[in-house]
Amino acid sequence: MNNTQSPSANGRRRPGGDPQAPARIADLKARLHRPIVLVGMMGVGKSTIGRKLAAVLKLPFADADDAIVEAAKMPITDIFDQFGEDHFRDGERRVIARLLESGPSVIATGGGAFVQPETAELIRARGIPIWLDSDADTLVERVGRNSKRPLLRGGNVREIVTRMKAEREPFYAKASIKVMSDAGPHNATVNRILEALEQCL
Repeated sequence: MNNTQSPSANGRRRPGGDPQAPARIADLKARLHRPIVLVGMMGVGKSTIGRKLAAVLKLPFADADDAIVEAAKMPITDIFDQFGEDHFRDGERRVIARLLESGPSVIATGGGAFVQPETAELIRARGIPIWLDSDADTLVERVGRNSKRPLLRGGNVREIVTRMKAEREPFYAKASIKVMSDAGPHNATVNRILEALEQCL
């Protein structure tokens, strides 16, 4: 996995200056032939950062969870309640496979998507998976604002998030790139993603 703190295997080093400079964005887009797929824990900011990244790159944005809701005609909590997690994961894989056919774009996935072997294989084969990571305190603070996350219901949020983060990190670590999404401005995370892509592509 490439890391934003070091040069990539192709020898490119992170240039100085503004990663959102028009010439750098144009050069990056010219080398981008697959979707950028954001993976990582719930609450890490995949959807918000994904929209900002897509706007900077002038690419289409898709939220996989929103696409699942649209396809199923029901909220994700209802899918879990009525059909179970296995049914949801099967639908999630099919929706992500469809989104990956769209060419260069930015896709935000649900927290459990990259943990599923078939879904992760699809993403690695057809996209550029980027693991957005954050410390547990930041994740707990963010997810605590949303009572509709099915995997957080009926338990201690901090305990659940801490356990899930530990269980899922080995799967997320198989992404091509890792970028930290801290409590600072989302634009700083977007810049880190752009710099990492410059090294990777």
